[in-house]
Amino acid sequence: MGGDSAGAATGIRRCRDDEREAVLAIINSAAEAYRGIIPADRWHEPYMPAGELDQEIAAGVEFWGYETDGALVGVMGIQHVRDAVLIRHAYVLPGSQGRGVGGALLEHLRGLTESPMLVGTWAAAAWAIRFYRRHGFELTSPVLKTALLRSYWTVPDRQIETSVVLRNPPPVELDGAGAAHRSDSL
Repeated sequence: MGGDSAGAATGIRRCRDDEREAVLAIINSAAEAYRGIIPADRWHEPYMPAGELDQEIAAGVEFWGYETDGALVGVMGIQHVRDAVLIRHAYVLPGSQGRGVGGALLEHLRGLTESPMLVGTWAAAAWAIRFYRRHGFELTSPVLKTALLRSYWTVPDRQIETSVVLRNPPPVELDGAGAAHRSDSL
């Protein structure tokens, strides 16, 4: 446990099963930022219903939370899929955004694995793309994005059309002369 600049007790921990309502409240509150931004046919209310959260957990998404003074203020999921780790459902309560909560969660999850990390988000969510780029993720090409979304996620074609994928660390390959070059594979 540490303290933030206001002196409040903070910590990152795995979310408990009895906190599903709090996780949903954070996701649905923060997802309001998508309203009117993402394609209208992809928005629904609530953004994540309880049954969808249950399905995500059953599929192996492990939620971690950022807690301040005993209350969750941010959540981020991690899911191991074959040779990669997916960042899933990263949300911070609007009143706690811009205070390092998302960055702290992301860095914590990065510390749990040495596998490449992938994150998918809406192409129109410029703030989310900027966040991941600030934290060392790079956008994949449109061709690779489509291949990754089809291979690592189960999402409809319309979501593939309107999403981007970022990866970290970006793969580096050595050529015959020992020079490093970025790879367009995972």
